[in-house]
Amino acid sequence: MSRLLNAQWTPERDITGVPRRHRQPCRYDAFVPDPLVGRHVLLPADVAADVSDAERAVQRLNASGIPYRGYEAIARLLLRAEAVASSRIEGLEIGGRRLARADAAREAGVVEDAGAAEVLGNIDAMRAAVDDVARRPRLDVEAICDIHRALLAGTRDASWAGTVRDRQNWIGGSSFNPCAADFVPPPPDDVGPLLEDLVGYLDSDVHPPVVQAAIAHAQFETIHPFADGNGRTGRALIHVVLTRRGLSPHHVPPVSLVLATRSRDYIAGLESFRADGHEGVAEWIATFAAATSEACARVAGLTDGLVALDHRWREALGSVRAGSTVAQLLDEILPRTPITTVAQLVRLTGRSTQAVNEAVDRLHRAGVLRQTTAGRRNRAFEVDGLVDLITGFERSLASPAADTAVHPPVRPVPHRAPGR
Repeated sequence: MSRLLNAQWTPERDITGVPRRHRQPCRYDAFVPDPLVGRHVLLPADVAADVSDAERAVQRLNASGIPYRGYEAIARLLLRAEAVASSRIEGLEIGGRRLARADAAREAGVVEDAGAAEVLGNIDAMRAAVDDVARRPRLDVEAICDIHRALLAGTRDASWAGTVRDRQNWIGGSSFNPCAADFVPPPPDDVGPLLEDLVGYLDSDVHPPVVQAAIAHAQFETIHPFADGNGRTGRALIHVVLTRRGLSPHHVPPVSLVLATRSRDYIAGLESFRADGHEGVAEWIATFAAATSEACARVAGLTDGLVALDHRWREALGSVRAGSTVAQLLDEILPRTPITTVAQLVRLTGRSTQAVNEAVDRLHRAGVLRQTTAGRRNRAFEVDGLVDLITGFERSLASPAADTAVHPPVRPVPHRAPGR
């Protein structure tokens, strides 16, 4: 059974610069959750239907072909919110155009925008860690530590990345002590056994994938096993579960971004998971399933924008010969490379430099590509409309109405470029 452990907080040493009232010993309640392995989950018929709807939505997203070929670029840029913490680096303030330009420069071996390069490094580290962990035949606690280690690599906290905490932490309230905290996770001595139980549950298939992702995420956030970076790691676990279970082999919908937009429901759901037995777990799973369905619907709505761009490009070009370099770029490459270089296109297409240059020249004359730079000297090309589409989509995900003109973003998102 879950339980509250009443404990006394005493400052480890005499702290200067802290109000006296915060330096006094005080008592607090730490929450120790039920283990997951062997837990029976009762889902009312309506929640079971919500879960089925969510899983079908994820399956449709991953089974779709051409309409989603541009989602790879969009999904990668959306991962900035999963992979970085705005308190550490300016990841949420770096727009899609700046990131895409830095990515193209990095492809050319040039790193001039250190801030954007750090964001890209965090995104790549998260993707690599999640993909690696999702492919492992068995999971252990070290797998979770590997994700955490990857997410904190290159930050000022890298020295303790992947290290399970050995002291009490807390959420909300005072930054000096846990006595007025909104939530106090389990004491350090309970963290190890709870993590072992969590990976045992992650290695099972007793529950449907969406249910497992919901429960694993909530349990991880309840354990809060690291000194910092728990939110990012907990969100990464959603990707691990849905990928590992085969529900989302290609595209994991931006579930956590929808949950972040609906933060009040998210927090209430976690509180229900921790406090209200079977009914509370069902309430949290319903919240998570609804966010999953909404995330898939938002991505599906993006199809119209991608299709409209494709039509605009082809109308500007006129007749395009099947099998040509231009056709390959339109069909396979441009929708996933917002800003690119000739060298990158040569590598991606496998065609000669001459053929790619001729195709790029035609696309440039038609307005499908606009010349820009990647770094100070490297000529690059921006794909017409794609960066703006990505930025608009990311901003819409932060609006409860899915439209920033109706309801402004409720969390930090990149600014829309002036005049666009």
